[in-house]
Amino acid sequence: MTKRSATFIGSIAILLWALLALLTVGTNPVPPFQLNALCFSIGGIIGLLWIGWTKSWSDLKGVPLSVYGFGTLGLFGYHFLYFSALRAAPPAEAGLIAYLWPLLIVLFSGLLPGERLRGLHIVGAITSFMGASLIVAAGAKFEVENLFGYGLALACAFTWSAYSVLSRRLGDIPTASVAVFCFAAALLSALAHVFLEITAWPSAPIGWLSILALGVGPVGAAFYVWDIGVKRGNIQILGTASYAAPLLSTLILVIFGVTDPKASLFVSAVFITVGAGLAAYASRQTD
Repeated sequence: MTKRSATFIGSIAILLWALLALLTVGTNPVPPFQLNALCFSIGGIIGLLWIGWTKSWSDLKGVPLSVYGFGTLGLFGYHFLYFSALRAAPPAEAGLIAYLWPLLIVLFSGLLPGERLRGLHIVGAITSFMGASLIVAAGAKFEVENLFGYGLALACAFTWSAYSVLSRRLGDIPTASVAVFCFAAALLSALAHVFLEITAWPSAPIGWLSILALGVGPVGAAFYVWDIGVKRGNIQILGTASYAAPLLSTLILVIFGVTDPKASLFVSAVFITVGAGLAAYASRQTD
């Protein structure tokens, strides 16, 4: 597999994550950790089906337990910290801080063997972050009493960026291992649900279809293609391009009438596109 094709495969995760908001709306009133437990279970089943079809069960036996622990903490830790941050701080501010992870991926990638971080990579990531912030944190007002929630959101950003970058150091670990990560994250999510939430189920068929779609896509297949992308693709381009997810997500909500269109969408699109272009240009200069 070439670096370019792996980057393309990894970018599919960004498109799938753009559907996260729309599909999550459809799962109301299922609480977050209960939803995670259901979706991660579906994501794990997807992995098992792939392993069964390719007859690659033996690949899982050679994976160290430490790697399974690492992957589980990456998937579950990110979601646990994200939802906890949203409980402890206003969503706009918490969302903006949490969405520092693409920028952190670009910065941390410079520490990887064989990777060269150029100034344009950083400029591109910051430019795209500015574009995403127009959507993610519209009307945000940072207040001292929410510092704990901000800290959780920052920890969330570091968790996913560290998971993504360190996954590249595990290039020999088969992507099939993500199935185990998903099942373990589903178990931890179920425990968090038992202790932190009240169980609720969808009241209409659309709710169950939304849960199934989430598990198949944004909280399922996305983790497998992202694993391929960060291990074998251009991680700097993937990091910068990830800022397209909130823009695409908002556009999808507008198309389906969930939210109203805003002029800031156009400005955001320009910033994100320019930022991604700068990162891509810098990568071409490096290759």
